[in-house]
Amino acid sequence: MPRRKQATDTPVVRRPPATTPEGREAQLVALATDLVEKRLRAGTATSAEVVTILKMGSETEKLQRAKLGLEAELLKVKRENYEAQTQSAEIYEQALKAFRSYQGVDEDEGL
Repeated sequence: MPRRKQATDTPVVRRPPATTPEGREAQLVALATDLVEKRLRAGTATSAEVVTILKMGSETEKLQRAKLGLEAELLKVKRENYEAQTQSAEIYEQALKAFRSYQGVDEDEGL
């Protein structure tokens, strides 16, 4: 005879797998989080699970996440700055070539 679900069981929501690796990872993390929460409520969580959850809620962890976010933003700004400098250098070089051509200097002759 098949097992009956107990009244305390939460309904399982089946979702189709995500179409991107990032989405799939997010789904799996959500499932793992739900499982750990269920174990915590039932009192069957392992010590490693409890410690991991405690670390996630610590002020140090929150500060580290904020720091990582700011570092990522800084890298993005640095990259944009580098690209802008490269583009400015190209525009400057084109302007110099144009000025040389106005002076009648052939590009093959140089300065």
